[in-house]
Amino acid sequence: MNDDLPARLASATVLDDRTVAARAPYSAHVTAGSSLTIIDLEGNQAVDFLVYDAHDAALRYGAAETIAGQGNIFLTTGSVLLDNASAPLMTVTHDEVGRHDTIGGACSKESNSLRYGHHTVPQHACVENFLAEGARWGLGKRDLVSNINWYMNVPVEPNGELGIVDGLSAPGKSLTLRAERDVLVLISNCPQINNPCNGFDPTPVRIIVTAGS
Repeated sequence: MNDDLPARLASATVLDDRTVAARAPYSAHVTAGSSLTIIDLEGNQAVDFLVYDAHDAALRYGAAETIAGQGNIFLTTGSVLLDNASAPLMTVTHDEVGRHDTIGGACSKESNSLRYGHHTVPQHACVENFLAEGARWGLGKRDLVSNINWYMNVPVEPNGELGIVDGLSAPGKSLTLRAERDVLVLISNCPQINNPCNGFDPTPVRIIVTAGS
């Protein structure tokens, strides 16, 4: 038993437990039945997320399939992340925030320069994190698809426009996903400093992978 673990994980077998630094990437294979927990250590930190079948990366997170499958653009407890063939990849089994984004996308050097000015081009962004971490598993730019933004608050305004506003999370809030089959997860602990998705100050998150019971 690890006294530092959230109480609900205290009896679980920990397979990986690490702090992902602000602006850094992370990836892992998560076997069927195991769970991945993301803890927002300091609050208001967006975590960009992609997931693939561990044995066939052509089967990857499908934003359209997931949204259609649950009839909602936001994710929370009970949401099933579907692949591009509408088969389950992971299920959200615990969520202390209540709403996570599926449509805001990942920041990149290109989108930053378009939205915030050419001076932002040298800034590291989520797409660069995904590419660097994905390369470890043989993935390239054509393998990047629309992603999930855990802890990112992207409301849809009455006129249909999307907003990127202060997050709903707080220090220590967490969520857990159970793998429905062997999967590969790619994470970018979002480096964005030009909008409020990270409170203009990216911070670390904690990732814990636990074995299935």
